[in-house]
Amino acid sequence: MNPARLLLVIPCYNEEAILNLTYSKLSMYYNGIKQQGLIAENSRICFVNDGSRDRTWNIIEELCRTDSNIIGVGLSRNFGHQSAIMAGLEKHVDDFDCFITIDADLQDDINAITGMIEKHREGAMVVYGVRSDRSSDSWFKRVTAEQFYVLMQKMGVPVVFNHADFRLMDRRVLQELGNFKEINLFLRGIVPLVGFRNEKVFYSRLERQAGETKYPLNKMLLFAWNGITSFSTFPMRLVLYFGLFNFIVAMLIVVYILFSFLIGHTVPGWTSTMLPLTFFSGFNMMALGLIGEYIGKIYEEVKGRPRYIIEKIVNE
Repeated sequence: MNPARLLLVIPCYNEEAILNLTYSKLSMYYNGIKQQGLIAENSRICFVNDGSRDRTWNIIEELCRTDSNIIGVGLSRNFGHQSAIMAGLEKHVDDFDCFITIDADLQDDINAITGMIEKHREGAMVVYGVRSDRSSDSWFKRVTAEQFYVLMQKMGVPVVFNHADFRLMDRRVLQELGNFKEINLFLRGIVPLVGFRNEKVFYSRLERQAGETKYPLNKMLLFAWNGITSFSTFPMRLVLYFGLFNFIVAMLIVVYILFSFLIGHTVPGWTSTMLPLTFFSGFNMMALGLIGEYIGKIYEEVKGRPRYIIEKIVNE
């Protein structure tokens, strides 16, 4: 069996502090698995610059000049992590046999790539990198991340527990993935929807060696919210359930008012008037906001704007 042509896609956003170290490690590892015959000699590495504001793109161009195995893809502006991944994948869908995506910080252990390739050679079309140990994360990040996966699964979103965007996909899978045209990308949920035979490779998450995380708490929350609202209508159903609950409470209040009137205890009071009014009006505003979130997503999708725009490619 001939070794597969592998493209490694790495989205980059303001990664100048770590990019040279990332290249050094990946290049050494790539040359090693080429010598072992696990991948073809014309396998390459693709760095996708997602509109970085530092020297990230300059460094990518320098790497492309010194190493013909490196491909540089520069987006016209910052389109987001998920769109940057798709830009690198879709641009080269017909040029390689399989594709692996990994973040530039290399907190995902590159040694797991060997296991992914072996699973692919055994017939797996998708191989998920799954974190078996998150001890390098803070207690807060570890707990919130794990609860995020639990919440997503309970809402019916087909995510793989403790899997981020470190995965291998066969070319056939990527071709089918291209049929998913939504603007609000959440690849952790979309890839399992494609189907095909899949396997898992487990690894321990490593510490970031340089630079700062691109997913602080606010971005993590926005990413989680985007995933939930893109794949599940459960929050909308919660509005319905809470509306029914409010209706029952309102009926109980009506019964209480009528009973008080009949026994002559109808004393007007500001508190008893304002508390229900504040409660119900506040919830109605929340419900309208949630409905607006879904309508906003529909608005973004029907416009059909491109998910990314490629400005420049080096060493294509």
